[in-house]
Amino acid sequence: MGWNQSWSTPACPGLRRLISVGSQRFLPGFDSAVEGYRGRLAPSPTGLLHVGHARTFWTAYQRARDAGGTLVMRMDDLDGERSRQEFAEAAMEDLRWLGIRWQEGPDKGSLDKASGGGPYGPYVQSKRHNLYNVAWRKLLRRGFLYPCRCSRKEVAAAASAPHEGQAGVLDDEPIYPGTCRHLSSETVQLPGPTNSRYGPETANWRFRVNDGTAIEFYDQHLGPQQFVAGKDFGDFLVWRRDNMPSYQLACAVDDAAMAITEVVRGADLLKSTARQILLLRALGFAAPSWYHCTLIADHNGQRLAKRHDALSLRALRQRGLTPMNIFSAELPVLA
Repeated sequence: MGWNQSWSTPACPGLRRLISVGSQRFLPGFDSAVEGYRGRLAPSPTGLLHVGHARTFWTAYQRARDAGGTLVMRMDDLDGERSRQEFAEAAMEDLRWLGIRWQEGPDKGSLDKASGGGPYGPYVQSKRHNLYNVAWRKLLRRGFLYPCRCSRKEVAAAASAPHEGQAGVLDDEPIYPGTCRHLSSETVQLPGPTNSRYGPETANWRFRVNDGTAIEFYDQHLGPQQFVAGKDFGDFLVWRRDNMPSYQLACAVDDAAMAITEVVRGADLLKSTARQILLLRALGFAAPSWYHCTLIADHNGQRLAKRHDALSLRALRQRGLTPMNIFSAELPVLA
């Protein structure tokens, strides 16, 4: 049984706090009045955590601790085919073994309650679908989205060449050539988007970027960053026809709804940050601060991935290594 099938399905308490559309707090659960530092750990329970994860999550823990703030554990389990409860439990156990502690999360409090471990629960993305649906509806009504009929294979074939960024690891999808840009929401031949029964599951939905627009942000670790829409990335998916939100939309919505003030993650997600900044702007939210950690490679110079079982925290623990060994290991890094 997968992770997202093994939990009860509490109603998202934020949906009962839906505020007027005209204010910045038009998404349920978002508290613009929150004070103090709020960071987050957001593992995907699709495999065992490795050394790279350990160092990134330790950095997030340190920054929250040094700021005297709150650290949130959120399970990003939208990959229903690969997410497993045992991986989620292993991730939390391995992070505790490293000495990392968090104040909110799916393991806190009673899981049969709607709060699910804190005031911004549930802390499992598969239980927050209603929030993403609300965000999709806002984006559609504001003209940012259009339906896309292209298959993943067609998109890849239409791209002139792979668009790899710095160190060849900063992009996660080819630049969309704009095949379906001319389509409107009415193309799907359903009731208008103001109808509450109108849903996103009718098609793939893309966010329309303004080609040539520069998205700039300051990274607390890597310094000034800039990505140009239409050059570094194109119109990107926010919802799939299997009725699942994209990583970009879910992360942007959750970071806003959970009042996260700083996002700490790997440098492979720098370009995703540019996309999420556009989503946050379109939804009316201020972006958090960003801290992207240097990526870790194995001794062959390959970026670590969950398939590297030999460098998983679980395997290293079984070999008798200590947390000090994990953090002091001299592995290659990707600048």
